[in-house]
Order: sequence, then C-alpha cells, then structure tokens
Amino acid sequence: MGNARFFRRSGPYSLAVVASTARGVADELELPLEGVAPLQTAGSNEVSFLDNRRYASALDQTSAGAVIVHPDMAARVPAGTVAIRTTEPYAAWARVAALFYPVPPVSPGIHPSAIVAEGARVDPSAEVGPLSVIEAGAEIGPGCRIGPCAVIGSGVIVGRDCRIGAHASLSHALLGARVYVYPGARIGQEGFGFASTVEGFLSVPQLGRVILEDDVEVGANTTIDRGSLRDTVIGAGSRLDNLVQIGHNVILGRCCVIVAQVGISGSTILEDFVRVGGQAGMAGHLRIGQGAEIGAQAGIISDVDPGAKVLGSPAQPKRDFFRQIATLKKMAKGEG
Repeated sequence: MGNARFFRRSGPYSLAVVASTARGVADELELPLEGVAPLQTAGSNEVSFLDNRRYASALDQTSAGAVIVHPDMAARVPAGTVAIRTTEPYAAWARVAALFYPVPPVSPGIHPSAIVAEGARVDPSAEVGPLSVIEAGAEIGPGCRIGPCAVIGSGVIVGRDCRIGAHASLSHALLGARVYVYPGARIGQEGFGFASTVEGFLSVPQLGRVILEDDVEVGANTTIDRGSLRDTVIGAGSRLDNLVQIGHNVILGRCCVIVAQVGISGSTILEDFVRVGGQAGMAGHLRIGQGAEIGAQAGIISDVDPGAKVLGSPAQPKRDFFRQIATLKKMAKGEG
C-alpha cells in the first residue's frame, strides 16, 4: 500500500504516537510502526483498521501489529496484535494514514514557464506550476499550490492553503481557505441562461460570482456556473465528487455531499448536510431541506422536506419506493 513510486512515506512512529493521532486508546507497549495496510496483508510493523463488520473474519486472521477498531470489536483482535480502540474507526484510519503519508509540502515559487500578469498578486509562499496562467487582478494566498496549466482568471481570489489541480480553470470566483479544486474542474463560467425570441436565442448576461467557502472540495471535471444576478455558493466543508454540474444561482449549505454525475439546475437551494447520490437530477428553483438524503438516480421535481429520504423518478419517500418495487415483483410472479 502506498507505492513508493507515487507516495512518500514518513515514520516509523511509536504505537503511542499512532494511537494519539487516531484519537484512540491502546495498551502501553513499545511497538514501532512503519506504515499502513489492509487487514489481509498487514505485517507486524503495520497498522490496519476495521470499520465495516462484514469483514470481521479478516480481523480474526490478521497479522497486523496494530488494528484500529471499535471498542465492541476489541475482543476479536488476535493475540499479538494491539487494538487501538475508538468509536470512530474510519475517521481514525484517515488520520493515521495521513500521518504516514502526509500531503507533500508546497514548493514556494513561480515556475519559469508560468504566466503571471502584471497586477496579479502571488504570495511568496505559494507554488505556481508550469504553464499556468494568473491573470491581472487575481490574488493567490499563502501556502497555495497552483497546478500545471491551471488558469486563474482576472479578479479571482484564492484563499490560503488552497490546491488548484492541473488544467483547472477559475473565473469570477472567490475561494476561502483550504479549498481543493481537482484537475480539470471549471469554476465560474457562464451559466445556461438565455431568452427565447422569434429571432432565436438571446444570451442573458451572467453577472454573479461563485463563492467557495472554507474547506470545500470540488472533484475532477466538475463544473460550477457563476450566478446570473446573485452568487452561486458552495457552503463550508461541502464535498463535490467528479463530474458534477452545478447551475447558476445554486446555493449549497454547509457540509453537503454531492456524488458523481449529479446535476443541480439553477436557483435550487440545498440546506446544510444534504446528501445526494450519484446521477440524481434536480429541477430548478427548489429547496432541499436540511439533512435530506437523495438516492442515486433520483429525479427531484419538487421541494424535499428536512430529513426526508427519497428515491426514484419522480422522487418519493424511500419506504414508498421499495414498497412499490416489492408489489411489482409480486405482480410479475402472478401473486398480485
């Protein structure tokens, strides 16, 4: 795990350091740990974890030096393996994996092939990669990394410790701190706005911006249109997967999760902590209530209440959807 060709490993670390990083509890033993690995292949100097209990049989047979587990599973950890006990094993695993494989540090400086316009402001601690373009009036904050061939448009502000992936483009956008825009993403282009006339289509000027608040992640090849008359906003901590389309004037609240190939039409509002499954589609001018869960491939054509769980197209409550599926199966078998 973590092939040396692509990933630089740090360590080794003591068991005490690993347990502290995991925010877990372990017996006080002298045990140096050199890396992380799956339960099935981990050796006596490596850390593994169990989160999904369907893989408990792999825990029974592991040779790992230490395993991150829920306290309820600690008794199943084999002799010779140390249990690092925590109520959140997967979050603990994320912290420990990042300990051994930290994000490579920024290399401050501007590559000779990059184009930085007069009037652009690049903090001396930022890294600007080869063939990237920083247009006039753009601002790049401390600790940022701008990937190869990325384009940062005029007036764009990129907050501190952001990462902009290769070939990404940003225009008409303001980014908070620790925003990660993955390769190929398109942020701030014109939205799909036009008027129909007897002479054809007439484009409507898109005069808003895109606001990406702190700790937002935007997946590869995702597109976020700028607003027409108000801003498109992605709330703090939200995560967008690859190949997501966000229309103009859309507002996402805090910590929303949008899975791949979702399309959200213009002026729809998602309140805090909404989760949207892959390939779901939403009509425009809707409100999706706080904590709602939208199933994969759902078609949303009306507002969704806070906390609701919906599936299907058109979307309906999850329980009703599965009840209908069961009825159809019975009818197909001649039981209805």
